[in-house]
Parts: sequence; C-alpha cells; structure tokens
Amino acid sequence: MLEKEEIQDNDEFIPYANPGKSVEVTAGGKRYMRHAIRVRFVEAGKESYIALLRQYVVPLYEEGDLLSISEKVISLCQNRVIMKSELKVGFWAKFLSRFTYKSPYGFGIRNPLKMAAAIKLAGLPRVLLAAVCSAVGKLFGVRGIFYRVVGHNVANIDGFNSLAFDYYSDKGMISPENPVSVCDEIKSKLGIECMIVDANDIGVEILGACSDTPYDMETMKALIMDNPAGQETEMTPFILIRGIK
Repeated sequence: MLEKEEIQDNDEFIPYANPGKSVEVTAGGKRYMRHAIRVRFVEAGKESYIALLRQYVVPLYEEGDLLSISEKVISLCQNRVIMKSELKVGFWAKFLSRFTYKSPYGFGIRNPLKMAAAIKLAGLPRVLLAAVCSAVGKLFGVRGIFYRVVGHNVANIDGFNSLAFDYYSDKGMISPENPVSVCDEIKSKLGIECMIVDANDIGVEILGACSDTPYDMETMKALIMDNPAGQETEMTPFILIRGIK
C-alpha cells in the first residue's frame, strides 16, 4: 500500500498515464488527454466516494471534463462486499467453475468462490439454466451467454484473489448500487460530470453516467477502451478526461 506522502500531488493537471497506457486518445473524431489519478488504498465501508473525489479530483476538475470512475472504488465505499466466510463452496460451485471460459486476463467465474457468489446472488436454478444455455451456445461458437442469462450483475463480481493485493483474497466486490444515481449525486454535490465503468483488458462496460451527460455511450466507451486505470497495483480508480482544443 502507498503511504500518504507517496501519493502524487494533485494540485495541477499534468496528464499521467499508467505503464503501457497512453495519455492521448481519440474518440468521436476528437482528441482527449487522460490523467490517471492515484489515490490512497481504499478499504470496504471505510471511505466516502464524495470525500475521495473532493480530495483528489475537485482540485483538478474543469468544466467540460469527464471523470471515469472504477466500479470497484464505488463498491468498496458502498461496502458492496461478499466475504469468503459468507460463502459455501459446494459441489455445484466447484463443478460448474471447471467448465467456464479460462481468460488470459484473470480467473473470472472460473474461480469457485466467484461461482459460489454467483449462486448466492442469482440462486442455483438460474445459474444452472445459464450454464446449460452457455453449453449450447458454445456448440455454435457463441460466448457470453452465461452472464446474459444469469443476470444479477454476476459478470461484474471482482476480487477473491491476491494478484494485486492480499486484501482482496477473502473479499468479492459486487456491482455498485444505483450507479446512475451515484453519478447524479456526484454531479449535484461536486459539479463533476462522470461515469462509472467496469473495465478490464478484454472490454469495457459503462454501468452508469450522469442522467444529463452530453456524451453518447460509444464515445464514453472509446475514451477508456484500453482500460487506462490498469488491472494490477496502479491504484488509479479515477481517470480525468479533458478534450484537446
């Protein structure tokens, strides 16, 4: 974890990109700069996202900017966490997880703990139905059916591994509650145009944005399609995006 004095100074906008990422991106025919904002380590239920944004983003934000917020930091602030101790990794969780897609970018639902969390959230009958539909879909070369059928934001379950931090080894984060309302609250209290995203090195999903956002969905996705926040120990859940004039 980073100590307080190690956190970057956020009193001026000097675009910073995580290793392997670019500061500049083009979306909708327009060029933008992206600044990855590093923050202190956030623990479940111990932080306010309004307080975090006020400290790390407000000093930098200008009218016309767009802030991309990682779903994980909102889930942690909302304490949307399932503990390993709450789960029973039974036969079905172990069995079904063996047949899920093995992504090169992470364990996903192949992790028995995540499958157990899926069963807890959606119920075993729906998970079994999703598994059957997925198996049929694979015969025709179609992927992703499991998540579409199971619903309950199972695709967004994160954590239950220590690849980045040991803190997450016994915790699973589930999707933020009412992400559009969260974005509207942030704009109302802080004046920040924002979106909450679930991004990884495979793809991007916009979970919510301000109700009156001037950005269309395709533009918002294009702005963060390469996952500028990173997937490991970057600790940059906020990406401040500014158009290049």
